[in-house]
Amino acid sequence: MTNAQQRAEHFTQALRAAGVRITRQRAALLDVLAEAEDHPDAVELHRRSKDRAPGISLSTVYRTLTALEEQGVIQRHQFEGASARFEHADGEHHDHMIDVETGDVIEFCSDRIERLQAEIAREMGYDIVHHRMELYVRRRSNGKA
Repeated sequence: MTNAQQRAEHFTQALRAAGVRITRQRAALLDVLAEAEDHPDAVELHRRSKDRAPGISLSTVYRTLTALEEQGVIQRHQFEGASARFEHADGEHHDHMIDVETGDVIEFCSDRIERLQAEIAREMGYDIVHHRMELYVRRRSNGKA
């Protein structure tokens, strides 16, 4: 069984636990979401799902995403100036850079940033319980990374 298949099965079980019926349209959406390696919004997930289940409605997509989020198996990201985007919650912690010109979302991990955040919280008398970091970026005009 592939990672995407395992993820789709995990999503299916989460919906069943929430009392949501797994229709053909929902099953198609779960497959599409499980296969997504990007951060699609609901409209994009609807577009992708329609290829597999032509009768799927946008409201079904929204209701299913809400139920999956409530079950903790997907994460909703509300990046500044854009519609909510979604990703599966089974990966390692990572942060995001959002290209303000293209809307591309780039995942990154930095041990240095994680250590610095913990150090700052500790100095102020706190422990980090949860955090998200979003950097809004623009590619340099000289093209150098």
